[in-house]
Amino acid sequence: MPYRASLGYTNNEGIIKTSKFERYTASMSLNPSFLQDHLKFNINGKGMIAKSRYADGGAIGAARYMDPTKPVSVNNGVYEKYFGGYTQWYSSSSTYMDRNWGISYNRNATQNPVAMLEMKNDRATSKTFVGNIEADYKIHGFEDLHIHMNAGADYSTGKQNTDISPYSYSNSYFGYNGWSKMDTYNLSFNAYAQYLKDINKANHIDVMAGYEYQKFHKKTDWDGYGMYPATCGMTQDITNPDKTTTTIPLAGTKYNAPTSGTLYKTENYLVSFFGRLNYSLLDRYLFTFTLRDDGSSRFAKGNRWGLFPSAALAWKMKEESFLKDVKWVEDVKLRLGWGKTGQQEGIGDYTYMPTFTPNQDHAYYGAIKDANGNGVTYRPDAFNTDLTWEKTTTWNAGLDFSFFRDRWILNLDWYYRKTTDLINSVYVSAGSNFRNKVTSNIGSLHNTGFELATIVRPIQTKDLRWEINYNLTYNKNKIDELVGGNSEGYLVETGGVSAGTGSTIQAHAVGHSASAFYVYQQAYDKNGNPLQNTYVDRNGNGYIDSGDRYFYYKPAPDVTMGFGSKLMYKNWDFSFSMRASLGNYVYNDNFAGSCNVGTGSVYALGYLGNRPKDAVKLGFTNPLTQQFFTDYFVENASFLKMDNITLGYSFDGLFGGSKYKGISGRIYATVQNVFTITNYSGIDPEVASGIDNSIYPRPFTTVIGLNLNF
Repeated sequence: MPYRASLGYTNNEGIIKTSKFERYTASMSLNPSFLQDHLKFNINGKGMIAKSRYADGGAIGAARYMDPTKPVSVNNGVYEKYFGGYTQWYSSSSTYMDRNWGISYNRNATQNPVAMLEMKNDRATSKTFVGNIEADYKIHGFEDLHIHMNAGADYSTGKQNTDISPYSYSNSYFGYNGWSKMDTYNLSFNAYAQYLKDINKANHIDVMAGYEYQKFHKKTDWDGYGMYPATCGMTQDITNPDKTTTTIPLAGTKYNAPTSGTLYKTENYLVSFFGRLNYSLLDRYLFTFTLRDDGSSRFAKGNRWGLFPSAALAWKMKEESFLKDVKWVEDVKLRLGWGKTGQQEGIGDYTYMPTFTPNQDHAYYGAIKDANGNGVTYRPDAFNTDLTWEKTTTWNAGLDFSFFRDRWILNLDWYYRKTTDLINSVYVSAGSNFRNKVTSNIGSLHNTGFELATIVRPIQTKDLRWEINYNLTYNKNKIDELVGGNSEGYLVETGGVSAGTGSTIQAHAVGHSASAFYVYQQAYDKNGNPLQNTYVDRNGNGYIDSGDRYFYYKPAPDVTMGFGSKLMYKNWDFSFSMRASLGNYVYNDNFAGSCNVGTGSVYALGYLGNRPKDAVKLGFTNPLTQQFFTDYFVENASFLKMDNITLGYSFDGLFGGSKYKGISGRIYATVQNVFTITNYSGIDPEVASGIDNSIYPRPFTTVIGLNLNF
C-alpha cells in the first residue's frame, strides 16, 4: 500500500523585537486500493501545533517618531518606579485609585517603542488538525461510471494570553491581564457521479453531477482584568445607586477590575448542487457546460440561492488541414468562454437579521449579570434583509500558440467582467438602522483587460538549457451603477484614514474606478512647495468646500508584469523572478499623520513626538484641517521587485553500490525579497488597499535547503 509520512519544524524569529513563531507539523497519507483497483482510497491527515509571540504593532509607528537622543532606559527613581526603568515622557496625574501613583506617561508624546515591546507579553498557542477521506469507485461491469466521495474536517483551537506590565505606558488599569480563545471547525462533504464514454472515434462525452455540503463553525471567548498593585495599601470607594458607599480594600491583595468578557458563537452553511458536461468532436472541437446552484445561510430565505452557469468552446486549429502539415507550428488553439460566479465572502454570518452583541465592557449594575456578578450590556447590530449574492459574469477569448517544438509558447487572453450587486458597507441616514453603516448591495462595475504569457527556450542542449518567461496583465475597472443614485456627485465613501473620526480618502462613484482617491487639489507656491490649507477652487464658487474634492487616481495598477529566467548547466541551476506594477497609487497615511502639527505643537509639544521635521519641511505652521484630504499625500507607488534568486546543485548515486542506487537530491540557496525599485517614499509600495498606515515590513530572507530522495 502506498503511503507517505512527514514531520516538520519551523522556528522563525520575527523582524520586530520580541516577535517569534514556532511550529511543529506531522502528516500521513495512505493510498490503498481494493477490488482490482476498482475501489481506491486517498486518506490524509495533518496535525500542527503553533506557538507565537506577537509584538506590539504600535511600536512601528512609535519608532518613527520617538526622540532618538533619548536613551532606551535610565537608572532613575521616577523611571524605575513608574515605567520599569524605561525612558518615557511623563506628567503628573491624580486620576488613579492608588493616590501614590501620581505619575503618568504623557499622552501627547510618542511612547518608548522598546518599552512597548518588552512590557507587553502577547502570546498564543494553536492546535490544528486537517483530514479527509476520498474514495473513488469504478463500478464493476460498467467501468465508464465512477462514483466519487470526499469527506473532510478542519479543526482548530487556539488561546491567546496578553499581559501588560503595570509599568507599561498602557497603565490605565495599572496593567492588564487578558485572554481570548477561539475554536473553529469546518466540515465538508461532496459526492458526484462521473460518466466517461468514447461513443466512437469521433465523439467523446464526460458527464458529471454532484452535491456538496460545507459547515463553518466558530466560537470565541475572551476576558480581561486590570491589575492593581498588591502593596499599594489603598482603598477605592464606589457610590451605589442608593447613594451609599462601598469600600473595596486594595491592601495585600490584587484587585482585578473586569474590562471585558463575552462568549460568541457563529456558524454558516453552504450547500451546492452542480453538474458538468464535456463533449469532444474529432478531438478538435471541445465544448464544456457547467451549472452550479449554491445556497448560503448568510442571506435571508428569499435570497439564499444563486444559479451560476458557464459555457466554453475550444478549437484545436492545429488539427485542421491548413495547419496540420506546418512543421514549425506545434499547436494553435482558440478559446471562447462565458460564465457567471457568485461571491458571499466578507460578510457576517447573520448580517441579514437583527442581532445583539454583548458589550466588551462590564457595568457594575445591570439586570443581566455575568458569572462575576457584573452587569452585561448588549448593543444592536446593523442588518439588511435584502442582502443577496454578489454576481460576476465574465466573457473571455483566448489564443494559445506553440512553435518550434515548444521552444516558444505564447498565450493571449481578453476578458470583460461585469459584477452586479456589489457588496460593501455604506452610510445610511440616522434612525433608519441600528448603525450608521450597513452592509448592502451597492451597485455594479466592470473590468476589462487582456493578459499575455510567454515562455521562450533559446537554448536546449544536453548540458545547457535556458528558459525565459514573461507575463503581462492590463486591467481597467469602472463603476457602472450605484444603488441610491447615479447622478454626478453621488458617491459611496470608503477607505478610512487616521485623520479625525470616520474620515475617508476613497470613494465609489459612477464613471470612476472603484476605490478611487477622493481629494482636494493641492495649491503650490512659485517654488513648488505646498501651501497649507490652500486648494484649487474646482467648482468655481469662490470658496473651498466639499464640492471641490475630485477623483484622483486609484490604488489598483493599470499594468502588472512578471519576468523570470532559469539557466541549467549539467547539475547546476540558477533562476530568478521579478515583478512590476505600474499605475498603482498609495495614500501615505504615515506622512499625512506626521504633518498634523501646528504652531503650538511645533514649539511646545512637537519635540515630544519628534514631528517638526516634516512640518517644517512643508512650511505648515497652523493646525491642519482639510490638509489630510489633499492629493499631495497620494503618491505614485509603481515598483519593480526582485522576488527571489536561487542557485542549486543536483546529485544522484550518492553512497550507491552495485545493488543500491544510492541517494539523489538537491542542495540550494535562495534569497527572497531581494530589492525594490520605486519612487514611493513609504516603507513598501505594495499596499493592496491603497492606504499605507505602517504595514508590517516584509523581510529579506535567506534560505539554504537540502532535498534527499532515498
